[in-house]
This record gives sequence, C-alpha cells and structure tokens, in this order.
Amino acid sequence: MKSMLIVVLGLVLALAGTAFAANSPAQGQAQTACPVLGGHINKSLHADYQGERVYFCCPGCAAPFQKDPGKYLKKMEEQGVTPEKSPGGK
Repeated sequence: MKSMLIVVLGLVLALAGTAFAANSPAQGQAQTACPVLGGHINKSLHADYQGERVYFCCPGCAAPFQKDPGKYLKKMEEQGVTPEKSPGGK
C-alpha cells in the first residue's frame, strides 16, 4: 500500500512540474510583436534604450515607449522576449 502511495505521489509531482514548465515563459525569444500595441514588428521602426533595441509595429508606438520604457521592457521580459542589442550599445 505504501509503495502504491509513493508511486501516485511521484506521478502527481511529475505532472505538477510539467504543468509549471508549460506555463513559464521561455527566456530569450526574439521580438516578433510590438510591446505597445502587439502588432507584428517593422524593423525599420525602433528605439534604442540602455543598449537594447526595441521594435514597433507603427510610428505611433515610439512615443508611448519613450515615455515609459521600463513598463514595456518589463512586459517583454514577462513574455520571455529578449530585445536585441543596439548597434554600438553597451
């Protein structure tokens, strides 16, 4: 009976670990979505901030980003997105 309980407990823990891993954002994904509006990025529209380059979907997204870059960088981090290094960046 104890061995059956141990097996069941092991399966529950294994499944819980798998569910946690599936819900955790992957780190280091390339940016494909605009952090402001969520549209597909246009690599000709960008801002460099503290050595990182952030791309936008439209020209209007640059101003909100520049007003509060930390907000949008945090959003990207939570989604597992790592901004590119800006050319000549730190």
